[in-house]
Amino acid sequence: MKPFLTAFLIIFSIFTFAQTTEKYQKLTQQAHEFYKSKNYLASAQQYNEALVLNEGKSFSTDRYDAACSWALANIPDSAFPHLVKLIEDNEIKNFSYFKDDSNLKSLQKDKRWQELLDLIQQKKDEAEKDFDKPLIALLDSVFDEDQKYRDELDEMYKKYENDSPEIRAHWGKIHLFDSVNLTIVSKILDEKGWLGAKIIGGKGNSTLFLVIQHADSATQVKYLPMMREAVKLGNAYAGSLALLEDRVALKQGKQQIYGSQIGTDDKTGISFVQDLEDPDNVDKRRAEVGL
Repeated sequence: MKPFLTAFLIIFSIFTFAQTTEKYQKLTQQAHEFYKSKNYLASAQQYNEALVLNEGKSFSTDRYDAACSWALANIPDSAFPHLVKLIEDNEIKNFSYFKDDSNLKSLQKDKRWQELLDLIQQKKDEAEKDFDKPLIALLDSVFDEDQKYRDELDEMYKKYENDSPEIRAHWGKIHLFDSVNLTIVSKILDEKGWLGAKIIGGKGNSTLFLVIQHADSATQVKYLPMMREAVKLGNAYAGSLALLEDRVALKQGKQQIYGSQIGTDDKTGISFVQDLEDPDNVDKRRAEVGL
């Protein structure tokens, strides 16, 4: 089930409750293991046990996984309530992905399936009524340019050494587009502030963060207070802010708070968490922001 979670980074909001418990995490991990072994009923039951334990509160991805497990176990009466809850809470943003998800195939012949699609469309229309569509289109192109050449890096590193002319040239191309994108995003932030998903959509909102996350240190420091305020107003994701907080802290010679920044030993190639404040409690801090 977990392969679809990458796509859901912009489908779902980051989280729907502030903290989780060790027991909750253990149950959801067990549920995922049952899913991998194709024991879908046991997976679904574990997810439900986790939700009951946490008084019905959950990460959106966990609730979606629970619905998928119930669907794959051919128990639609248990799958539909989870999906209805997600839709009512505006947690499903990508309409086309949802309606084509093979994990939910067993539900698609049920008359309730069309009711779900209609409800999603209704929520989508409501959510988009105040959209700045020209700005969304602009940010869509910025997002594509930000990710396009980074997506090619994995394959390039398989072919070339880290310090090869090919890798250096590719990073030069990335930095060029980063510079162009930063000019666009800085103008938006300076003139309009940190706009929320109600104006520029979830993808557009994520694009603002990505461009600042990939910017130089001075730019990150400049916009960090603006992003903090945006999180307070519900216009930016706490999990994204945590990544920026960590990156800025390390560049300033401080310890990171959330453990989001990873380094790699040049000699061994082994990855490690960079300098971290109070590591014994990092899982609690990460849970609080949905990491």
